[in-house]
Amino acid sequence: MAFGKMPVKPKKRLGQNFLFDKNIQRKLVASYSLKPCDYLLEIGAGYGELTKLIAQGAAFVYALEIDSELFKALRDNTKEYSNIEIINEDILKFNLKKCFVRFKNRINPVKNTLQPNNKISHGIKVVGNIPYYITTPIIEHLLEYRDKIETIFITVQKEFAKRIVANAGSKEYSSFSCFVQYYSIPKIVFCIKRRSFSPVPKVDSCLLELKIRQAPAVKVEDEKLFFKVIRGCFNKRRKTLRNSLDGIVSLQKLDEFFKKYDIDINIRPEDLTLKDFAHLTNIL
Repeated sequence: MAFGKMPVKPKKRLGQNFLFDKNIQRKLVASYSLKPCDYLLEIGAGYGELTKLIAQGAAFVYALEIDSELFKALRDNTKEYSNIEIINEDILKFNLKKCFVRFKNRINPVKNTLQPNNKISHGIKVVGNIPYYITTPIIEHLLEYRDKIETIFITVQKEFAKRIVANAGSKEYSSFSCFVQYYSIPKIVFCIKRRSFSPVPKVDSCLLELKIRQAPAVKVEDEKLFFKVIRGCFNKRRKTLRNSLDGIVSLQKLDEFFKKYDIDINIRPEDLTLKDFAHLTNIL
């Protein structure tokens, strides 16, 4: 399947890989479970093919595109839709709180009627085919605004998605797995073959869903310390927990943790669950 002549040449420095497979586009939109009251933020809207499909089932779409040249093509391609607003901005510099306020003050653009009681009362949905090389910073940035977000649907590298959903005890499990799972419930929705994109990337992708938790997965008294302990553990994941936390946690506190929660003293960091890390942190 050919993408046809592209009005703007893909830029490698921006990690641009355009999804041209119409079946996958429709499958993505179906996975978003759109409702007429939904407001969405789309990252990397490209030419707007997915944007238009989303706009047909949602109240409003706020589409970000960092490429100024592509932005012009996107604007022309979506000009017939009154419920799409596009902006030429980097998602990592985007203030989602301001966007949320603008969403709340809009009329219903689908029916084009003023409906004061129909203002957004729930979190927005964030969607996008994001550049692989900045996937981690984008997720971190979005989770800073988790109080404004209901669900995140992003297309990422297949191996990256597997790390995000990994459970304790697996080789893919990491400190970033813990970070994401602390604030959200991650799920791989479906996989996408690399030839669905142009230019064709080197690896397959997945649609990753991150459903924001109403409260963190575990209760910790000091989040900063919690993540410091987790990072310290995984920086030396081949060592036992006792050795990986040398200089961070005293042996006395570790022994207290092992005894209280009946944990093997030779356990490795990758075998600890979020609850285990919470228990360890709360003892400190």
